[in-house]
Amino acid sequence: MKRLKVYLDTSIISFIFAEDSPEKQEITKEFFGGYIELYDVYISNLVIAEINNTVDAHLKAQLKSVITAYSLKTIHISDDDQEILFYLANSYIKNKIIPRRKFDDAMHIAIAVYYEFDILLSWNFKHLANIKKQMEVNSLNKKEGYNKELYLLNPMEAIYEKD
Repeated sequence: MKRLKVYLDTSIISFIFAEDSPEKQEITKEFFGGYIELYDVYISNLVIAEINNTVDAHLKAQLKSVITAYSLKTIHISDDDQEILFYLANSYIKNKIIPRRKFDDAMHIAIAVYYEFDILLSWNFKHLANIKKQMEVNSLNKKEGYNKELYLLNPMEAIYEKD
């Protein structure tokens, strides 16, 4: 069986170190410790840029170490693709799916859609990992000619009983 292609937003990596949210931290560690190998997992250079914007130098180093430790593959967005991604992200904003101030969230969705991921995995319930957003995103994507369904999930939904 083909492994599902999963795009991780920055929240997934950061919750490994979220001691102020022990339940989500534990689930995130469980995903990385026992389930990540079941998926074809990627991040983008947007995730790397968000990590590089982390003010705390120690935390920034820890976040970067996750990318290496789990051999996360990175999508390097070309200049040609950037224009299409900006168009898609702005479409989510224009159609009031994602607020204007959350442009990076719209970009994460655009990246996952354009590069044909099965799942965008996030802890961001408000703007990404919820059924309403998933339905709105997939509806708009179809109007834009992107017919592949994208699932907007959180790590609890990516952990399941192994055989």
